Amino acid sequence: MGRIDKTNYYLDIAETVLERSTCGRSHYGAIIVRNDEIVSTGYNGAPRGRDNCIDLGYCLREKLNIPHGQRYELCRSVHAEMNAIISASRSECLGGTLFLAGKDAKTGEYLETVQPCSMCRRVIINAGIKKVVMRTGKDQYETVNVQEWVFNDESIMDRVPEGFSFEQKPEAQ
Repeated sequence: MGRIDKTNYYLDIAETVLERSTCGRSHYGAIIVRNDEIVSTGYNGAPRGRDNCIDLGYCLREKLNIPHGQRYELCRSVHAEMNAIISASRSECLGGTLFLAGKDAKTGEYLETVQPCSMCRRVIINAGIKKVVMRTGKDQYETVNVQEWVFNDESIMDRVPEGFSFEQKPEAQ
């Protein structure tokens, strides 16, 4: 048996972290690594002291048939990326790498798309994380340079009111 490469080593740890997830829909695990040391971990679940979806026996977003990637304000959970960042100081995150793994809560299958939501992207940017590595299969992953999100933020484009132009200046009151 050969030695596992560092990227899959860290992704395997993030995958183990996701086993603590309390979401009834998707399980995510995240770890932040800086200078080849794990700084913090996080999984998705309700804020401390609140009931989790698995304890309630339902997911509100699922009950309302809300597609993945939409209406996160209705979700009980704090996302794995945010929990990992909350557990670390900014100085520990600066220049670090966030490793992210996700699985379907019901099937245990890897999620086809493991992209941080627009809010998590903003938090990742502000934490000073340099890159995000997302598991797409047992030994497959994608890597994103966080600077790409700074200069190519398309996460808000589908929420801009129709007819709005970024070249428009607000009318004087």
